[in-house]
Amino acid sequence: MNLKERIRQAVPGKLSTEEVQRMQGEGWTLVALEWEREIPAERKPSEVRLQEDPPYGMRVAEKTAALEEDPTETDVLFSMMELIVEDGPYSRIASELNQKGFRTREGEPWTPTAVFEMLPRLIDVGPAIFSTAEWERRRRESRQR
Repeated sequence: MNLKERIRQAVPGKLSTEEVQRMQGEGWTLVALEWEREIPAERKPSEVRLQEDPPYGMRVAEKTAALEEDPTETDVLFSMMELIVEDGPYSRIASELNQKGFRTREGEPWTPTAVFEMLPRLIDVGPAIFSTAEWERRRRESRQR
């Protein structure tokens, strides 16, 4: 499976077609846009929509608004879980993820802090990971090493 690189770019003004064409010329594909606007102070909090990123390991499907599994992030979750089960320190987990070429959603190298911040997500997804054939395959391979 090919790895994908992602970057998040702040747009200080209007997004120009020239900038989009330049990025596409460098091999980038536009995968999302994030919009924001000022909200009048008199609006009630219940009228304000809160937008969140999908949970790590998931992404918004291209043709629908449904969530689907993100294969790269799922691979990171499996790798992270394997290393946690082996009782590795966060620094070792971050180092091994970086050696495998994985990056955070922000495109940064993994750090011990970033790994620690993933623990709530690993707790959420852990039962699903442990019940997959992929987990069983990885465990057998790790025992053979």
